[in-house]
Amino acid sequence: MQDMLSMIYLWLKAGHIIFVIFWMAGLFMLPRYFIYHQECAPDSPENDLWIERESKLRKIILTPSLIVVWILGIALASSINAWSEGWLHAKLALVLLLTGYHGWMVSYSKKLAEGKRTLSGKTLRMLNEIPGVTVALIVILVIVKPF
Repeated sequence: MQDMLSMIYLWLKAGHIIFVIFWMAGLFMLPRYFIYHQECAPDSPENDLWIERESKLRKIILTPSLIVVWILGIALASSINAWSEGWLHAKLALVLLLTGYHGWMVSYSKKLAEGKRTLSGKTLRMLNEIPGVTVALIVILVIVKPF
């Protein structure tokens, strides 16, 4: 029985890591798409292509990955009964931050599709750093477990 539980944990962990990678790839790509999208003329065929690309990235990679990451992450935390661990609380706070960032990007993508370009390329480039810094902190919390 213990061997079976150990295998389930390893499969949960592998799936969680795989979908975190997919989610992070999308979180890195979408702001870059926004930068290129804003540089094209609003009434050009290229604008329509960027709207389509952003929509596909959201619907095919970003949102499904986010859902699977949360499901597998909760299953992992439950399987090792980590709910009282300080490192998990900090990790969850950071994952909530990334989830909010994800939501903001989805809403900004819809604004761009409507022709509303409210942010500069420089601001988007700076916002593109949020996932990298956040995921680095999450990895440290999960591996080192400082508290």
